[in-house]
Amino acid sequence: MLAAKSNTGNDCFVTLCTTQFQEDIAIIPDGFLQLSNLERSVLDVNKELVGKKLPLIADILDRLTEAPNTDYYIYTNTDIALMPYFYNVVHQHVLNGHDAIVINRRRLSIEYNDELSLDLMYADLGKSHPGFDCFVFKKELLAKFVLGDICVGIPFVEATLLHNIFSFANNPLFLPDAHLTFHIGTDVMPPRNKSLYWHNRNEFFMNIYPKLKPFFDIKKLPYAALPIHKRALKWMLNPSLFTLNYLELEGKSIQQKLKYLLNEIRWNILQK
Repeated sequence: MLAAKSNTGNDCFVTLCTTQFQEDIAIIPDGFLQLSNLERSVLDVNKELVGKKLPLIADILDRLTEAPNTDYYIYTNTDIALMPYFYNVVHQHVLNGHDAIVINRRRLSIEYNDELSLDLMYADLGKSHPGFDCFVFKKELLAKFVLGDICVGIPFVEATLLHNIFSFANNPLFLPDAHLTFHIGTDVMPPRNKSLYWHNRNEFFMNIYPKLKPFFDIKKLPYAALPIHKRALKWMLNPSLFTLNYLELEGKSIQQKLKYLLNEIRWNILQK
């Protein structure tokens, strides 16, 4: 992130921020604006859980309101690295009128294990990845987001951010194969903590998805520009997307188009 910031153009201003638990302050590197500490974790909102003290995505993003002079927020998972031109490309997409961007990472070999190999990592195209782990959005959108008690580091944090962006952004951009971010390791679905997984899953489907569903627009969903059979297949294969729910939207869209077509036929007959 520091290397990417040092490579930004003169009209692109980047502030790197961190929020943390009190015990983590000692490991925060120079070059980051330290925002206020996190005060709770998933263990505080679900007393049945034990184990990792994972932060809530809502608490992390709430700290961004402390950052000065910001127009857009960017959130990436902690194990995501940026290409040197990352911020310049994001800035260009913003200038092109996009109020949110979702960027998929590239997967690199686990043989890279230190920052001395960073240039080699930049040069390695790696493999594509279906998951979502880098989110850019206009700061005004944050107030609309429905984030519940989703914790980071566990599946459904990406689904939560994705569905919020495609619910509330006016002109979102989906970049599934851009060479902008990368991750060390080629696993797509690593082992997961079952109790934390079910916490996030239940939180998403019971408390978040129902509130976002009225805002869904099929034109803004990933793969929307593809033919219906291709986008349905991609929805089916992507673990962060939910085929049956989207097919319901597809059905409503087809109904609206048929209704419009039938009305046009009626009006044409009446005019003759």
